Amino acid sequence: MGSGIAEVCARAGREVRVVETGPAAADAGLRRITGSLERATAAGKLSAEDRDSALARITVTTELATLADRDLVIEAVAEDEAAKLAVFTRLDEVVRRPDAILATNTSSLPVIRLAAATARPQRVIGLHFFNPVPVLPLVELVPSLLTADDTTRRTHTFAADVLGKEVVHAADRAGFIVNALLVPYLLDAVRMVESGVASADDVDRGMRLGCAHPLGPLALADLIGLDTTRAIAESLYEEFREPRYAPPPLLARMVDAGLLGRKSGRGFHDYR
Repeated sequence: MGSGIAEVCARAGREVRVVETGPAAADAGLRRITGSLERATAAGKLSAEDRDSALARITVTTELATLADRDLVIEAVAEDEAAKLAVFTRLDEVVRRPDAILATNTSSLPVIRLAAATARPQRVIGLHFFNPVPVLPLVELVPSLLTADDTTRRTHTFAADVLGKEVVHAADRAGFIVNALLVPYLLDAVRMVESGVASADDVDRGMRLGCAHPLGPLALADLIGLDTTRAIAESLYEEFREPRYAPPPLLARMVDAGLLGRKSGRGFHDYR
């Protein structure tokens, strides 16, 4: 999702630095951004001039220290608390501006835990985008108990006025608004397949044709990534201890088998 966030920021006229874990990841990230911009141009949604201008505003690097002068940093690493804590600890060391905002794109983890890894929790906030970022208009804005009002105001202004996103405000509870409602629905669909009630194809066809959903729940889980879906469910279950949030065994086994959905080529559906 980080490449999508970088793209929308660059298309909004902002200079963007993307930090990846290594040269291969940096090359892959730039290819994703370039491909997305080219598809937008081919679809008539973006002029060739604007595509080239957006690409010129993006720098991809592997050095976190290059973020030292940024006024807003958006973390978008994997939905793993230890990984995110490590990033926030390091950002607190390298970002020099005392008023810089450190935002997390977490979809389920408590923002306060990440804020506590820094010496500036008042500048840490949740800014949760939805995939694909250039297409879906929503962001969830999630201040923690320690987030300053000025941080919330500035982040809302950036998301709404600069990026043109629709902003909803949510309390700092696992899942926020959307995933707290969406994930139990996805897990129930997995349980239907697991228990033999219906096939994955029939579950998805039923919800598309019967409820006018653009994607069935299992196709949507494949798009999100089954590993990410499981991680969000585990975070929700850890916080609320409600059975509806517990990841079904089938989901866990598929993740263990590397069947992660679209990104691996196979999940509940085959994308090869």
